[in-house]
Amino acid sequence: MDTIARNAAGLPEHDPPLITGHQTFRSITDKISGIVERRTPRVWFLAMGAALSLLMVLLGSIGYLVYEGIGIWGLNNPVGWGWAIINFVWWVGIGHAGTLISAILFLLRQRWRTSINRFAEAMTLFAISCALIFPAIHVGRIWVVYWMFPLPNQMNMWPNFRSPLLWDVFAVSTYFIASLLFWYTGLIPDLATFRDRAKNKIKKIIFGILAVGWRGGNRQWRHYELAYLILAGISTPLVLSVHSVVSTDFAVSILPGWHTTLFPPYFVAGAIFSGFAMVITLTIIARKIFHLEDIITLNHLEKMTKVILLTGTMVGYAYSMEFFIAWYSGNIYEQFVFMNRAFGQYAWAYWIMITCNVLVPQLFWFKKLRTSIPVLFIASILINVGMWFERFVIVVTSLARDFLPANWDYYSPTIWDISIFVGSFGLFFTLFLLFIRFLPMISMAEVKTVLPEAEVPHGGGHE
Repeated sequence: MDTIARNAAGLPEHDPPLITGHQTFRSITDKISGIVERRTPRVWFLAMGAALSLLMVLLGSIGYLVYEGIGIWGLNNPVGWGWAIINFVWWVGIGHAGTLISAILFLLRQRWRTSINRFAEAMTLFAISCALIFPAIHVGRIWVVYWMFPLPNQMNMWPNFRSPLLWDVFAVSTYFIASLLFWYTGLIPDLATFRDRAKNKIKKIIFGILAVGWRGGNRQWRHYELAYLILAGISTPLVLSVHSVVSTDFAVSILPGWHTTLFPPYFVAGAIFSGFAMVITLTIIARKIFHLEDIITLNHLEKMTKVILLTGTMVGYAYSMEFFIAWYSGNIYEQFVFMNRAFGQYAWAYWIMITCNVLVPQLFWFKKLRTSIPVLFIASILINVGMWFERFVIVVTSLARDFLPANWDYYSPTIWDISIFVGSFGLFFTLFLLFIRFLPMISMAEVKTVLPEAEVPHGGGHE
């Protein structure tokens, strides 16, 4: 059976099967649909209560920000970009893993993605929703934020297309729309399964509308697979472009520490690094609460840690190259900025970043640690902490110590900086908890393709 399972999943002979527990088409459908159809577990209500509390913190903080203005933040004269831009870049980075797992791994025929792609894609959408809050509120006059879009108006005025802020608007919104279409297209066969199993008339109508008439016929499958392939092809360059554009916001400046062409690949690697870490954090929680150990196995987690080890090593290499470029350029301002990062007033943040992003991933060279759930859970959280500090170090250290010592100052966040960031987790987890409660959190149709049953001739179709 194991050999058949490995062959079905396209795995080498020595690799363990992706799905364990002798699963069949029917058991997969029952297990994943049952999460939505059964009574809501008590832990879900507890988690939702905590998430809604944080969401209220976010809404209250933004309300006060709109009333009082961005003077309530800790911004000062040299540090005009503070936590808002740090949080924006961090959340965009978190949103990278979902589309990467779905699109790039799909094109590369990596079938281990099938157990984790659905909620990784959902995570992308929710993370980008959180990210978009920050540039919107950072502009100050949030009620005219639509001016950033090139909308026809009676004054015949257009946005400044040379502004990096506008590049973000196009890059992130395009990425969000493509990711949403990709996610929804993948959901259609599973929504039809929910429709067919619904015992409540209202649910049957809702899932029937969402399933857009899916019947699972041969012609529909061919059209579906073609559409999925095209969307994967469109999404793949967007994964690489969106964080390249975000990094170019910095790279086009003349500020020491930001003016480097290393940023685009460095930011993309960092985004994949942090995105996979967040997927692991959520995966470990979800598989434990909903007893999905047979579908999301240690094999899936181990493969994700290998991606983290690779991208973490790339990020560590980029850190060292920044020092080399600063030294090789002969520019004294550039050299000062990097020495100041490592040994100046923000050295504590720099070394937290190095510890979490460079040293922690090195644990994954050892198989015993790669397959240890407690180690993975703690390491994934530390990596996301480290990636947040990476953005803090880049933004704050360059601004706080620029060309003129007369401009120098120390930046500290206020309670409102912190409350908006903490509150953004409330939005993220509220959306995520609603998703896992009302929609299939694992792609049933795709998981079935790696089962032995998919390889052996049989009389049934999708249950």
